Amino acid sequence: MKTVLISAPYMIPVVDRFRPVFEYYDLEVVIAEVTERLSEEQLLKYAGHFDGVICGDDRFTPVVLKACLPRLKVVSKWGTGIDSIHRQEAESLGIRVLNTPNAFTLPVADSIMGYILAFARRQPWMDREMKAGRWEKLMGRSLSECTIGVVGVGNIGKAVLRRARAFGMRLLGNDVLPIAPDFVVENGVQMTGLHTLLNEADFVSLNCDLNPTSAYLINAETLSWMKPSAVLINTARGPIVNEADLISALQDGWIGGAALDVFETEPLPASSPLLQMDNVMLAPHNSNSSPAAWERVHWSTIRNLLNGLGIPADDLDQFVKQNSIV
Repeated sequence: MKTVLISAPYMIPVVDRFRPVFEYYDLEVVIAEVTERLSEEQLLKYAGHFDGVICGDDRFTPVVLKACLPRLKVVSKWGTGIDSIHRQEAESLGIRVLNTPNAFTLPVADSIMGYILAFARRQPWMDREMKAGRWEKLMGRSLSECTIGVVGVGNIGKAVLRRARAFGMRLLGNDVLPIAPDFVVENGVQMTGLHTLLNEADFVSLNCDLNPTSAYLINAETLSWMKPSAVLINTARGPIVNEADLISALQDGWIGGAALDVFETEPLPASSPLLQMDNVMLAPHNSNSSPAAWERVHWSTIRNLLNGLGIPADDLDQFVKQNSIV
C-alpha cells in the first residue's frame, strides 16, 4: 500500500468524497495540518512517510525533496502555479511534478474585470457613503475611456484582454515571450515594453508567472512610471510586487489604487498598512473561486497523482460512475 499526503487546502474540506477512489487504488491517505501552505520546516515533519502528495503552494525546496527520498515519486499540484516547488531539483531526483494548466483562467479573468469595474465606476465607495448616511456622487469613468495594460499575455492575460476589448478599452500587452500574431491582430492588442505599458495604462493587470525575470518586477522604479491615477491589479503571485514599495507608492500618491488577491506573506499580516487604505481592495488569494473549476482540478489532480505513482487509471471514470461519486 502506498501513502498519499494531502495538503491542498481546497481539497481537504471535501476529501471524504474521494476516499472511495483512494481506497479502490489501495492508497492510504494522510491529511496534513495546514491553513494556507506548509513551510519547509512543516513539510520536513512528514518527509519520508509518503509516496505521493496532493499539495497547494507548499514549499518543496531541495532540502525537502531530498528528505522525502526514496519514497516520494510524484508531487501533484492542486492548480497551475508551481513556483513553490523546485522543479529542477525534483526532476533530477526522479520525482515527477504535475499540475493542471489553464485551471482557473475564467474565474481569475472575471475577478480582474470586477476590480476594474469597481474602481472605474466607484460602486464600492458609493455604497459605503450611502450606508454612512452621505448622499455623495463620486466621479466614475467609462471603460471605453480607459487603457488596460496586461503584463503576462498567457492564458489568463489573453482572457482579460478579450473581456476588456468587449468594453471598448484600449489594449496594451507585455510579455518576455512572443505572442501569437493572430491573437494580437484579431484583438487589437498593442504589444509594448514595460515602461510604455506602465506609463500609459489606467489599469495594470499582473498575469505573469513568478520566476527569476518577474520577481519584484513591480518596485519603486517601475511604480514611478505609472500614472498618478492608475490602478495596479495583482492576482498572480505576491512576490511579483515589492509590497513595501507599493505601500509607499500608495501612501505618497504615486498611483491611484491597487487591487490585491495575493501577497508576499499569506495570510496578510494584521499589521499591514494595506488593511487601512481606502484606495485598496483586498481578497484572500481567492480569485480562482469557481465550483466548476475546482471540481475539474480535484479530478485532474487525482489523475496526475495516480499517473505519477505508476497506477493505471483507465477505469477511473467507470468506477466513479458506478459508485455515484459526485
